[in-house]
Amino acid sequence: MSKTALPDSFRERMLSMLGEAEGQSFLDSYERPRAYGLRINSLKVRPGSAAERDIQQRFGLEDVPWCRGGYYYDEASRPGRHPYHAAGLYYIQEPSAMSAVELLDPQPGETVLDLAAAPGGKTTQIAMRMAGKGLLISNEIHPQRAKILAENVERFGARNVVVTQASPGELSARFPLAFDRIMLDAPCSGEGMFRKDPDAIAEWSEQMVELCAARQWDILQDAIAMLKPGGRIAYSTCTFNRQENEEIITRLLAQYPELELAAEKRIWPHLHRGEGHYVALLQRKGLDGEYLPAAENPVRLSGTGPAWTKSKPHSKKRSSGESPNRSAAAAFEACSQWADHELPGLGALLGDGSPVLFGEALYWLPLSAGLSLSPRSLDGLKVPRAGLHLGEYKKGRFQPAHALAMAAAPNEAALIWTLKPGSPGLAAYLHGDILAVPEQYRGWCLVTVECGEDSFPLGWGKASGGQLKNHLPKGLRQPLS
Repeated sequence: MSKTALPDSFRERMLSMLGEAEGQSFLDSYERPRAYGLRINSLKVRPGSAAERDIQQRFGLEDVPWCRGGYYYDEASRPGRHPYHAAGLYYIQEPSAMSAVELLDPQPGETVLDLAAAPGGKTTQIAMRMAGKGLLISNEIHPQRAKILAENVERFGARNVVVTQASPGELSARFPLAFDRIMLDAPCSGEGMFRKDPDAIAEWSEQMVELCAARQWDILQDAIAMLKPGGRIAYSTCTFNRQENEEIITRLLAQYPELELAAEKRIWPHLHRGEGHYVALLQRKGLDGEYLPAAENPVRLSGTGPAWTKSKPHSKKRSSGESPNRSAAAAFEACSQWADHELPGLGALLGDGSPVLFGEALYWLPLSAGLSLSPRSLDGLKVPRAGLHLGEYKKGRFQPAHALAMAAAPNEAALIWTLKPGSPGLAAYLHGDILAVPEQYRGWCLVTVECGEDSFPLGWGKASGGQLKNHLPKGLRQPLS
């Protein structure tokens, strides 16, 4: 895009903020192409594996310096259209946006909240760092965006994520002082998206900056109410002005003396290969009045120095003749009996948690040492995804969910059918077609795509009579090219 397309008041703000010389360098960056990035999914792809090398070579990846497993790619390589994307082997994400979770540094076993999570870039990054252990609540207040968030979590194969659809106030009333770490990628004026999204330019105004700063302040009050003593919160935006960034943090530290600034980073498009991002890491004083050791010394990287829901998707009532626990136990028993024959590795796949049943939908609800969720604790909350969706329990029979396939490893399944990238069979499966398989194949089959020396799930098929009936959800099917 041309810098001349930028609003005059925005250009004046940036020149005033950065100074004439650096401000002009910043504005000149809009004449250059934007950066494209992806993160390889370490929940599936082992670091250093042949699969990782295959992905790196196939898309000509280059390291993003501030993110382990983050890479730049050439736009022409189109990784989002490759079957590896359908298999959840990576997440397409703007490179600058990868910086916030790296600074937050979530750990396996912790209780973590991603407060404004859609479409799921930071949630999937947090899930990778947690390695399937602990509990991640990923929240998005808007219904359609919450649906997209849940779909991205599912494709990524994350098992310990609960997706909620609630206001920050609803969550803070329900979970006071509950989280070890909180990620707040705050709704902002989107100045860092101008080169990526022309619509962001049309929507920007000085009044919008003021409204966003006020909303960010309100959301932060609820976020702090949910942060444990000793816990950390990463506040980030994809905007440049100080009003939504440093000034918010200065005001926060003045109002909450129990908080300290552990680190602060900026990424600028004229200094770094990315669209721009701000992140501040805050830490809350512990119960003994001391701060936990910071992950790193305070840093400034800048060019200027300093449901259980009564409505959908879980709206069906439980059977009036059984208690919720007994209903869930019966459903999970049916799941376990199915898994004995079809998915023997189910026990290894599931982490700490318990089965819960919504109508006919059976989930594995994760827990952490700090927070054990239950149907009662989430009663009245909209929950698009209550952990890992195991399958449907209908009339005493169990049918596996697509999410279970995406979370599984091929060696956990009794039967797999592997397809090569670029093969007609792979295109046919992604299109939703029935495939031909050997006559001896019987039962549920994990359909996988080959990558390096490994293969990775795409979904389920059910084999009989030399045919594999396609169970890829209709909404995920792709047209034949």
